[in-house]
Amino acid sequence: MKLRTLLLGAVAATAFAPAAFAERGSDGDVKVLYWQAVSIMNPYLSSGTKDIEASSMVIEPLGRFNETGAMVPWLVDEIPTVTNGGVSADLTSITWKIKDGLTWSDGSAFTAEDVKFTADYCMDPDGGCQQLAKFDGVSSIEVLDPLTVKVTFERAMPNPYGPFMGAESPILQKAQFENCTGANAPTCSTENFYPVGTGPFVVEDFRPNDVITFKANDKFRDPAKPAFATMTLKGGGDVTSAARAVLETAEFDYAWNLQLAPDVLNSIAEGGKGQTVSAFGTLVERLEMNLTNPSAELPAETRATVAEPHPFLSDIRVRKALSMAIDRELLVEVGYGRAGRPTCNLVPAPAMFASDNTECFTQDLEGAKALLEEAGYVDSDGDGVREKDGVKLAILYQTSTNAVRQDFQLLIKDWWRQIGVETELRNIEGAVFFGGDPGSPDTFQKFYADVEMYANNFAGTDPQPYLAMYRCGNEPKPSSQWLGANINRYCDPEYDKLIDELGQTGELEKRAELAKKMNEMLTKESYTIVPLVDRGRVSAHSNSLGGVILNTWDSELWNVADWHRVK
Repeated sequence: MKLRTLLLGAVAATAFAPAAFAERGSDGDVKVLYWQAVSIMNPYLSSGTKDIEASSMVIEPLGRFNETGAMVPWLVDEIPTVTNGGVSADLTSITWKIKDGLTWSDGSAFTAEDVKFTADYCMDPDGGCQQLAKFDGVSSIEVLDPLTVKVTFERAMPNPYGPFMGAESPILQKAQFENCTGANAPTCSTENFYPVGTGPFVVEDFRPNDVITFKANDKFRDPAKPAFATMTLKGGGDVTSAARAVLETAEFDYAWNLQLAPDVLNSIAEGGKGQTVSAFGTLVERLEMNLTNPSAELPAETRATVAEPHPFLSDIRVRKALSMAIDRELLVEVGYGRAGRPTCNLVPAPAMFASDNTECFTQDLEGAKALLEEAGYVDSDGDGVREKDGVKLAILYQTSTNAVRQDFQLLIKDWWRQIGVETELRNIEGAVFFGGDPGSPDTFQKFYADVEMYANNFAGTDPQPYLAMYRCGNEPKPSSQWLGANINRYCDPEYDKLIDELGQTGELEKRAELAKKMNEMLTKESYTIVPLVDRGRVSAHSNSLGGVILNTWDSELWNVADWHRVK
C-alpha cells in the first residue's frame, strides 16, 4: 500500500466540534495549571512541551492532528492530498490553500507570505531552529497567490506533512518577526513573549517561568468562540499540588501532565472535584547518553560536539551495561502503574512503526558487570567504583524536578552502584531545564552532564521528522544559540542515509521497516538513547469544565476554543 493511500484515509473532514455555547467570552475566566512553567511563546526556539502547548493557543499551524492522530484542516479548508491535487503525483510538492478571510489578532490579513516567512525563519542557516527537522528535504517555498503557498522538496516526499502541521510548526506573522531572523531570533523578547496569532487567545501579560494572562481573540474566525473571556495559565509549583488544585479543591480548572505515582494520584482523585483524563501516544521517558565530553574545562563549542568524545560513555559497552542494570518493570510499578508500560523503543507507536524488541525488559546486573569487566573497567582500589586508565565511572545524572523522576533517579543510582558506577544526582526546575535560555548552563540542550532523563513525543502518527532530529549537524551548539534537536550529539552517516531513504519511500511496509531500523540504531545497537517507560499522558480537569478532549498526537490544548463552563 502506498503511504498516500493511508494518508487519504487519515484525513478528517472538519477541525472543530459543534459549539456548546453561543457567545464569545460568556463563561468568564478559566484557570490552567502547568507545573512546568512556560518560558517562551515560540516553539521554534524551544522544544519544551509546556512552551509548545501554551503557544498553540495563540499561533496555529495550517493543519493539525486530532485525538485519533488523523490530520484535520485548521487554517485551510482541506488537507492537501494526491486525490484533491494538493500533493503532486510525483510527491515532490504540496500546495496549501488558506481559508479566505483569516485575520491575525491585530486585524491584518493572514496570507501565504506569512507561511513562506515561517519556513524561511526556521531554515535560516544563521539561526538555530528547534523544529528544523520539520523542514527536512524542503528546497523552496513559493507564494502562488495571497492564499496559496507551494512547498517543493528536493526529492519525492511520500510524507509531505512536516512543515506547517501540528503544534510544533505554527505560522508566525511576517510583519512581527521579520527583524527577528537568524542570530537575532532569541533576542526578540517582545515578539517571542507576545506573538500575534490566529488562535482563540492572545497574550495580555507574560511573566516568564511564572504566569501568563490571556484574553479572547476578538478577531478569531468563529464569532462564538472561545467561551472564556480570559485564561490564567499558572506555572511552577509541583505536580502534587497541581493535582490537588483541580481534583481536591477545584481552585484550578485544568492541570497538565500529572506525573505522579498511581497510588498518590488515586488518593488525590478521591477529592471528587474533578476527573483525570489519560491516553497513550508516543511519549517515552528515556535516558540520553552524552557522547561528548561535558567537562567545564573545555570550551563551549568543544563540549557541544563529538570533537572531544566522552571519556567513557563513548564506549558502547559502558552504555549497554548501564541499560542492562535497570529494572524497567519496577520503574513502571513505582512511577506510573496502568499509565505506563516498559519499553525498549524510542518510537513505541503506532504499532506498525514499533520494533518487536523486549530484550531490555529483563534486568541483568551480573551481565552488566561482566560487560564492564570486558571493557577493562575494574575496581582496583576497593572503593566500589570501577576505573580504567585513571578514569572512574562517575556519572552526573540530571533531570527536571518532580517526584516520579526523583524516584527513578534514586532507583537507577542504586542499580548503577551495584555494578560499580558512582552517580551524582541533579534535578533542575522544569521551566529552566526545558526553557532553552541560551545563557543558562542548566538546559537539557546544553547537556552539561553525563546522562539526562526526560520525555518527549512527536506530532501525528508518522515518526519521520522525529527520527530526523538525530541527523549529523543538528546538535545544539553556541553558533546555533544552543538550539537543535540532536541532544546527545549522535552522528552516523549511515543513519543519515536512512533519513533520506525514509523521506523517499512510499511503500508503507518499507517505511515501517526503515523506521524500526533507525529506532534500533539509536537504542538497541548503540544505546545512545536508553528508553525506560512508554508513558500514558494523564491530566485532570474540574467537573465544571466541559469540552476537554485529551490529544497525545498534537497539543494537549489543541481544542481550547471548544472548552466551556458546565452549567
